[in-house]
Amino acid sequence: MRTAIITGGASGIGRAVAGELVRRGARVTVADLERGDDPEVVSVKLDVTDPEAVAALVGQVKREYGRLDLIMNNAGIAIGGATDELTLDHWNRAIDVNLRGVVHGVHAAYPVMVEQGFGHIVNTASLAGLVPAPLMLPYTTTKHAVVGLSTALRAEAARHGVRVSVVCPGFTDTPLLDHANPDLPETEASKHARSAAIRVQGRLYPVEDLARDIVRGIARNQALIVAPASARAAWRGVRLSPSSAIRVAARAVRGLTRNV
Repeated sequence: MRTAIITGGASGIGRAVAGELVRRGARVTVADLERGDDPEVVSVKLDVTDPEAVAALVGQVKREYGRLDLIMNNAGIAIGGATDELTLDHWNRAIDVNLRGVVHGVHAAYPVMVEQGFGHIVNTASLAGLVPAPLMLPYTTTKHAVVGLSTALRAEAARHGVRVSVVCPGFTDTPLLDHANPDLPETEASKHARSAAIRVQGRLYPVEDLARDIVRGIARNQALIVAPASARAAWRGVRLSPSSAIRVAARAVRGLTRNV
């Protein structure tokens, strides 16, 4: 792999993946609302909700390096709260960043990769895109959409030599959990997102371990990159018995909201 773009790459999963790719010799451009401070990557300011800006970045990287090997559409926000607490602003912000941000990246990069006959699109979803994940419905909805987009595009893109993977991590130790509902009304769930994640999963997955899983999955051209092992077990449970998975999720809601 020679050139890569990672959106939402100034912190968390994106930053860790950028580090892994750099260690493997890639030239990485990290795009985020705030410029990163990693001297080993090219850092640019980008709002993924702006399709023209996303397209301009993809074009710039292609012109500068002559190719685009990978784009990781990773920028995202966390939205937490019981559905009756949430406003349309919560829904619209999640859709704009978590779904449209991915669409903009795909729309810009896919034609470039089709024309050159190779490339890999990696979209960051979540375990919440594979299982019933209550108390964060705008987030859950967008992540299910990203999974569907990615798997369908993978089937379509194969004839052009373009690969597509989707990343579905369980709760990972990133700043996302400390900034749920950014610039939006707080809810009890958003105030306690980190502690709730620990109660559900037991232990937050180290972001460095997830980054290695992701880069390994990219190298193997995995359709879905699901980690850690507890996330894969949850996904397996949903496939075996969707109704049982919903019952488990309902019990989790009762436990998380008992004192609310």
